[in-house]
Amino acid sequence: MQTYARLPIVIIEGRGAVVRDADGREYVDCVAGIAVNSVGHCHPKVVAAIKTQAERLIHTSNLFYTEPQVELAEKLCRLSSLEKVFFCNSGAESVEAALKLARKVTGKKGFIAAEGSFHGRTFGALSVTHHVKRDIFEPLLSNVKFVRYGDADAIRKAIDEDTAAVILEPIQGEAGVIVPPPEYLREVKEICEERDVLLILDEVQTGFGRTGRWFCKDHFKVQPDIMTVAKALGGGFPIGATLSNFSFERGEHASTFGGNPLACTAALATIQVIEEERLVERSERLGTYFMQRLSETIGGCDGVKDVRGKGLMLGVELREKCEGVVHAALKRGVLLNCTADRVIRLVPPLVIEKSHIDVVVEVLSEILGTTPQPPGT
Repeated sequence: MQTYARLPIVIIEGRGAVVRDADGREYVDCVAGIAVNSVGHCHPKVVAAIKTQAERLIHTSNLFYTEPQVELAEKLCRLSSLEKVFFCNSGAESVEAALKLARKVTGKKGFIAAEGSFHGRTFGALSVTHHVKRDIFEPLLSNVKFVRYGDADAIRKAIDEDTAAVILEPIQGEAGVIVPPPEYLREVKEICEERDVLLILDEVQTGFGRTGRWFCKDHFKVQPDIMTVAKALGGGFPIGATLSNFSFERGEHASTFGGNPLACTAALATIQVIEEERLVERSERLGTYFMQRLSETIGGCDGVKDVRGKGLMLGVELREKCEGVVHAALKRGVLLNCTADRVIRLVPPLVIEKSHIDVVVEVLSEILGTTPQPPGT
């Protein structure tokens, strides 16, 4: 089914931050599987770990324990400072689990989400998603309210006696890399505590070093009641997880493939690479460099409205639709993604080199009609 607006290339292989198409042409990848390939394409340690595990054990179901699942659960709890993990296969599934867990814990049914939000396309996740087409799939969950992102007081006013949880992205991705005011998430957390409402943070896109911290919540010094993760967790292998201090009981939720040994092994290897290669710190450092180069080179361009983001999650907002820029960059050997019609979303692998960043900036400068500035000017 043609459910995606695909670019006219066939990618056959990739290494680090570079991919190659069926015609042998190489591209600097600033999409990274939509913020998935954080340690780069086919990182040798991740590939080796998957190969070894695939020869040993691929799947058993959750009727039994496996060592990789236990090890990964312990690792995620240490990194997040949350106590329990439910494993699934994607970001949407992790959100579904979060919504169910919030209803179980509170005994309430309603949710508050943000305008511009994206949490997934399954029924529960879509019910709290504002950014995509919804009407043809209704009715969705009832008692879901959408309020302006970045406005804590709007959340305070929207809470009623049946509100189970507030669900937010710490930085909105699909809406165009929208960074909230510095105090926003802390204010929301305080409101939730005052009103006996849970806070769910969706770190599916922002987690595992993407923004220059292990989790974006750490920028704002906020600890959610429930947190969802996926995308970068498996280094390209599908896996998701819902983390909380609360827990489902037997029979309340399940996943046949969730936390299978192959996926958990890929995730453990990915986390190991992030730690050993200090990719969280690298994301912050190269993100600052990328932001500076973009701001200096195209920030003053008539066609550019804003350059924003944290770490290696950056957005260049244009004054016109950006689809043409994406196609023009493709011809020049750079893969870009356009979201919210006018925002070029840059979420490259965390292993991207400065030289790759310079190429991307030069390409954007050429397309947008500016004179590329050399680094450091």
